[in-house]
Amino acid sequence: MRLGVDFGTTRIVVAVVDRGNYPVLSFETADGERCEWFPALAAVRGGEVLYGWEAWAGQEDPEATVVRSIKRWLAEAGPQTRVEIGGHEYALIDLLSGLCSALRTALGAAAGEPLEIMLGVPANANGNQRFLTAEAFRRAGFQVLGLLNEPTAASIEYGHALRGKTAMKDRILVYDLGGGTFDASLVEMEGNQHAVVASEGIPALGGDDFDDLLADLALAAAGVSEDSLSQGEVFRLHEECRRKKEALHANTRRVVVELDHVRDGLEAVTVPVADFYQRSEPLIEETLHAVEDLVAGEQGQLEALYVTGGGSELPQVGRMLKERFGRKVKRSAYARSATAIGLAIQADAQAGYRLSERFTRYFGVWREEEGGQRVVFDPLFVKGTPLPPAGEEPLKVTRSYCPAHNIGHFRYLECSRVSEDGRPAGEITMWDEILFPFEAGLALVERLEEVEVRRLEPSGEVEESYSCDASGAVTVTISHLSGGYERSYRLGRWAQRDQPVKPGRKRAKRSPAGRGK
Repeated sequence: MRLGVDFGTTRIVVAVVDRGNYPVLSFETADGERCEWFPALAAVRGGEVLYGWEAWAGQEDPEATVVRSIKRWLAEAGPQTRVEIGGHEYALIDLLSGLCSALRTALGAAAGEPLEIMLGVPANANGNQRFLTAEAFRRAGFQVLGLLNEPTAASIEYGHALRGKTAMKDRILVYDLGGGTFDASLVEMEGNQHAVVASEGIPALGGDDFDDLLADLALAAAGVSEDSLSQGEVFRLHEECRRKKEALHANTRRVVVELDHVRDGLEAVTVPVADFYQRSEPLIEETLHAVEDLVAGEQGQLEALYVTGGGSELPQVGRMLKERFGRKVKRSAYARSATAIGLAIQADAQAGYRLSERFTRYFGVWREEEGGQRVVFDPLFVKGTPLPPAGEEPLKVTRSYCPAHNIGHFRYLECSRVSEDGRPAGEITMWDEILFPFEAGLALVERLEEVEVRRLEPSGEVEESYSCDASGAVTVTISHLSGGYERSYRLGRWAQRDQPVKPGRKRAKRSPAGRGK
């Protein structure tokens, strides 16, 4: 069975490939009802971890600690990240894989039944987020076909709906405001060919933030401090505000928040919609600024601004977009499921879509120059570089040089911008460091971090060979060409500092030196 899985901040939506159709699957709630999403929730009760609808039911249990928006933790996390919940400590990757296992169970998958999935990730997600998301689903028994940026998946759903109606080359901008993140992608479409031109995003802005604003206004109207609420009451407050926010329409003038759903004895309060919209406007403006950056110079070529994501259903979002972009704004008929449907279409080998994604950040490594007197950033893959289509040869980048130290200390990072003088700027994500023995006598040493780093007379030749596949995963093989040995690493916070040494290529004659390391 092939699936498209939109792993959202608050909801997981799944669409299935079914003979050219891509229906959204429903799940049975704790109350026996059917719902077209699965809660992205975890809860801890007495050391036991609950997931999905069981975690949802934990909001009624004063002994349970419910974790909302677990996906937001991924931006600063790595495989060794540990979190404390309800007085207990857990590895974040274990919580994620537990949630994915609960999803697999809810799908009714029999043991051994292959579930091949295309996974959605925010366009602005760094490499660590992408790895942790894929790894959690792999550990839960899913076969991950690939990762696709969420707005790109929505563009596939858009193109599929129009298939056969136009053969012209169109550019659309996908505006994807989800539960916890905002992404925008400029996509060029021609038939079944989709090419991502550029992407921007805000990793910590989504529907959750609008729920928080409404909750603040409701508590202020009731004269209640959030500090006086238990964690279960806070959870119920935000769920009540989410429901009332999602029920808003263009003619709504006031919101009645039923605080007795939060705690018995509290009375309902009324929040003027105008007050809520006034507080929300700066958040929406942030998304519009990102969109304007992308469409600068594109207005005449832009066919549509395609709006998707559960957070975009807020009437104020549509109004502000219409005011700014006029009739080009088109809302998805499947705002909450367009990404999952697009992922399922991409997972369907028979659908025939060919996709060209791009690097959404600069990826590179710090290097020393001028005998160690100066450190510079070497961007290995530049933002906007097209990724190879699935099944084709990966991107390749090489660096060669004569090392000047006994040990190479590689420090990798991603950044959203590069300054005029070539330094990382904007949002920067640091990666774990890896070590490589430049001195042949250290080739078999297992713990290089315990060896003193010393300068050497430049000798021998080292080659770094970088490879990037369709999902954006980067690997490097570092080869000591004179010594005839090499080590390979899959880059990211999951990389191990000391990989086993393997026999490698040996070059008898040294080629001209390149960059210093």
